[in-house]
Amino acid sequence: MTTSLTDEYYAALSRGELVIQQCGGCHNPIMYPKYVCPSCGSTNLGWTPTAGAGELHSFAIQRVGAPTGFEGDLPYAVGVVKLDEGVQLLARLRPNAEGNWDDYRCDMRVRFDTTPDEGRHIAWFRAE
Repeated sequence: MTTSLTDEYYAALSRGELVIQQCGGCHNPIMYPKYVCPSCGSTNLGWTPTAGAGELHSFAIQRVGAPTGFEGDLPYAVGVVKLDEGVQLLARLRPNAEGNWDDYRCDMRVRFDTTPDEGRHIAWFRAE
């Protein structure tokens, strides 16, 4: 049975977990999923849980003009998070209690939100 490269990643998100690939050859973390390790060329790749903490490198708040299928999500925020494991990924950012993103700043610490994925197949993060 053939599975998608991202099946395990999406399954983990649906359980409220964040996983990344790790090379069995050189042990480097990998994100986004690949068939071959970009560091050593090994195909011995597996999945490992992350601590879920990292730094918010950049972010944007989308208020108008959402891509097709995301109109109902407006407003929303996305950001590039560099995990402590060394890889980075695109993430959705949870609003604060007031429903905005005023607490977010570039280079601040953020943490993976373990609330199970809401069907968008993307990791959600909160300000620490």
